[in-house]
Amino acid sequence: MGQRTPLYDLHVALGAKIVDFGGWDMPLHYGSQVEEHHQVRRDCGVFDVSHMTVVDVTGPQAKEYLQRLLANDVERLQVPGKALYSGMLNERGGVVDDLIVYLGVYGYRVVVNASTRDKDMAWMQAHTEGFDVTLSERADLAMLAVQGPNAREKTAELVTPSRAALIRELKPFQGKADGDWFIARTGYTGEDGLEIMLPAVEAQGFLNDLVGAGIAPAGLGARDTLRLEAGMNLYGQDMDEDVTPLAANMGWTIAWEPAGRDFIGRQALEAQKAAGDAPKLVGLVLEERGVLRAHQVVRVAGVGEGEITSGSFSPTLGKSIALARVPAATGDRAEVEIRGKWYPVRVVQPNFVRHGKALI
Repeated sequence: MGQRTPLYDLHVALGAKIVDFGGWDMPLHYGSQVEEHHQVRRDCGVFDVSHMTVVDVTGPQAKEYLQRLLANDVERLQVPGKALYSGMLNERGGVVDDLIVYLGVYGYRVVVNASTRDKDMAWMQAHTEGFDVTLSERADLAMLAVQGPNAREKTAELVTPSRAALIRELKPFQGKADGDWFIARTGYTGEDGLEIMLPAVEAQGFLNDLVGAGIAPAGLGARDTLRLEAGMNLYGQDMDEDVTPLAANMGWTIAWEPAGRDFIGRQALEAQKAAGDAPKLVGLVLEERGVLRAHQVVRVAGVGEGEITSGSFSPTLGKSIALARVPAATGDRAEVEIRGKWYPVRVVQPNFVRHGKALI
């Protein structure tokens, strides 16, 4: 038996198929992964993401600590509530984890991945040395992601007037507190929506309210195909401790200026950037019948080989898509080996669907 979120019993009652995910017993789907995917793209759905780790970073040197710890620069967070996406890197420039950090009134709130919780907490704690900073893991909180074009308005109708007003005024990539709730306009689906952190003891009642209002529960299966269509990385597949942001389509998350900010991994990234030989993460589209899967070999004529990192059938596009790490010189065509045969694929920007619209 794995770890369980405060909502586990409700998932079972709702008919979820439970699977192991990074040591957690989590819902894969509630009957139809594809229908849950379409529900989020066309209307809205709710995911239990309480397995994610929430850490509050406070103290006189919280900013300086995070400026050392992260490749992106929290100095960019000038307004309370503003959020930042970043890699947390090792000295080789590899990604220890990817995360979101919010600027709060009393410090920062960091949300890291579930499967990396133990190593993340150890890494973050180890690098507090020399900084007057406190890390507080918020195990008392649950987290729900309500995603889709109608997510904000439908959720606003179910909460207190002050929380409804906050939901309606939030800008993209912004999160603010209302009492002991923290509501953010963020997500992992390529759609508008919310990620709501609330006391664990209130989570079951709130999820019941959402489902009762017609907001369908969705599992990890739909979450994966939604994030893949949006070109969003999955830690452990598309990047890890041996892959740098430059090789994971995360170059935009590196704050090179000011030049004097010595974040962990900076020297390794500068060397890789100067060499200009980093592979790149691209999108692939299979126009023929078949399914692209992780670890399939990608062949680029006259250039070399790469590998698919994430692949699946896209319910929105009706064809198979993938993210793949390939040589930097790769153009717009390649081939993928599927069960001993080579199939032609289009090479595209790793962003297939956003806000319900096809981008390829």
